[in-house]
Amino acid sequence: TRGTVTAFSPFDARADAEALRKAMKGMGTDEETVMKILTSRNNAQRQEIASAFKTLFGRDLVDDLKSELTGKFETLMVSLMRPAYIFDAHALKHAIKGAGTNEKVLTEILASRTPAEVRQIKQVYLQEYEANLEDKITGETSGHFQRLLVVLLQANRDPDGRVDEGLVEQDAQVLFRAGELKWGTDEEKFITILGTRSVSHLRRVFDKYMTISGFQIEETIDRETSGDLEKLLLAVVKCIRSVPAYFAETLYYSMKGAGTDDDTLIRVMVSRSEVDLLDIRQELRKNFAKSLHQMIQKDTSGDYRKALLLLCGGDDV
Repeated sequence: TRGTVTAFSPFDARADAEALRKAMKGMGTDEETVMKILTSRNNAQRQEIASAFKTLFGRDLVDDLKSELTGKFETLMVSLMRPAYIFDAHALKHAIKGAGTNEKVLTEILASRTPAEVRQIKQVYLQEYEANLEDKITGETSGHFQRLLVVLLQANRDPDGRVDEGLVEQDAQVLFRAGELKWGTDEEKFITILGTRSVSHLRRVFDKYMTISGFQIEETIDRETSGDLEKLLLAVVKCIRSVPAYFAETLYYSMKGAGTDDDTLIRVMVSRSEVDLLDIRQELRKNFAKSLHQMIQKDTSGDYRKALLLLCGGDDV
């Protein structure tokens, strides 16, 4: 794993549960203890702590966190308590709930998760919410954006294997003819190729495309499409090239300029902390000449900042 959070050792779920209860019992809360424990245990250990907490005190740890903490710090701690697939399912559920859809969340999760992860998310969504994720998403989206989401939800991307150079050439030509060479754009060709071919095949297609057209595929998508479809196609391309680079960019823009997009910041820090946050930190340093640690330091405050810095796990100077 290239995560900043790994299994804590020596681990004692009961001792952690007792420390958390003590930190939240009576007047005032010891936030320091709460964040130290929850940011330094991995998710499997946090689930054991929650179970020990219920056994020892007959109380729900997440309910206690919600009643004792506030604001963004509360959101971050509660998010850390959700198992990965439940976390993604929950984020998707909220992205399509009520008035207006949060296309950004749909794009980020479905473009970046592996087919195996998408299958898990769909299963968990069905168990947790007794609803079919695909039906919910198609009910809230439309057009080519909806079609690409549905293709990604099928989680049938070709597995990585031997790359067929003939097919690489063919796909690159098809994309060229569907975009740059055509009056208007044949979006369906982009959706099918980018949504179903294997990662190693597509990386070769992007190189070949550059040779044939003189453009990066991203430049063509930028010119030929717009709105939510454009954002989703670009996210898919970026994730095919490098998932950590995609998230480095996502984090960078969540904190760049005035105001912070805390929802995105929390979502990425929590969901990648056990996966590839070390790689994301490196990519951010390399591509934006900024360290994630320093950006968090500058853009956030209080216990929320402290907890994010603990998750970040160090500075890349």
